[in-house]
Amino acid sequence: MFDVFFLQQVLNGLSVGLVYALVAIGFTLIFGVLNVVNFAHGEVYMLGAFAGLVLLTTLGPPLLAAVLVVLAVGAMLGFGLERIAFRPFRRFRDEASLKSKAVREATLLSSLAVSIVVRELTEKFLGADMQVVPERFRLQDPILLGDLGVTGPLAELVIINGQLWILGAAIVMFGALQWVLHRTDIGLSIRAVAANPLGAQFVGINANRTVIATFAIGSAMGAVAGLLIGLYTADIQPHMGFAPGVKAFVAMVMGGLSSIPGAVICAILLGVSEAVATEFIAQGWSDIIAYAALLLVLFFFPQGLFGGGRERV
Repeated sequence: MFDVFFLQQVLNGLSVGLVYALVAIGFTLIFGVLNVVNFAHGEVYMLGAFAGLVLLTTLGPPLLAAVLVVLAVGAMLGFGLERIAFRPFRRFRDEASLKSKAVREATLLSSLAVSIVVRELTEKFLGADMQVVPERFRLQDPILLGDLGVTGPLAELVIINGQLWILGAAIVMFGALQWVLHRTDIGLSIRAVAANPLGAQFVGINANRTVIATFAIGSAMGAVAGLLIGLYTADIQPHMGFAPGVKAFVAMVMGGLSSIPGAVICAILLGVSEAVATEFIAQGWSDIIAYAALLLVLFFFPQGLFGGGRERV
């Protein structure tokens, strides 16, 4: 006999883990290219949810069309974020500046400042309360496996249509990302700049264009994750990006900072672990799982589970 509650929690955790993974990819891409952490990424997630909600409530397009629009909005947000918070600190392109810890710290603080300003402005103009998601747009329709001809202990297992949307979007975007990175010129440029920024410039690669593309791709994925999880939980508010942003950052660190597959795997493990942990501990304590896992990984694997020869985390 299967434990239906346990299987249900695994499914729920898989959906949450995929959202963490979509956000973590943005962290990992940007760190791989610039070697800095973008702490405004959670606000891109939040603004993607708001943009999608406004679009759905005003024009009422099909959800797939709204997802494509939010992809474009996320890319534009990434472009603006790069110009405001990161471009000013890339005026100096010598090797000393690229490896300067002072520049890294200044960039980190710059992205953190943009994060705070955007969150506070959103709260001021749109309100701090949770936005009402019309019921027709919520991704909360249950699908009983019993209705699909399953009998026995799995008959009560429920899948929410939002989980299928999240799974489908994650598979499509992960596949598209791998195609872009390994089959296109801009993907080759991203990998070249990530491996050796100065060397990439010496062979004629446009570093600015590459960095903008990196921000656009990572931010687009984060914005779509925000929209889907917002419609799935019906919880869209200015602070919604904080928790997923922290968990995605933890997944990135556990995965080795610059390993996209590592970040995705660790994000899914975190989501499933948090969901399954509620069978043994109170739900309010499930967040401790991520931080405990991070401490264990840093203690036993200083370069992350999938880290290579880069700096210790």
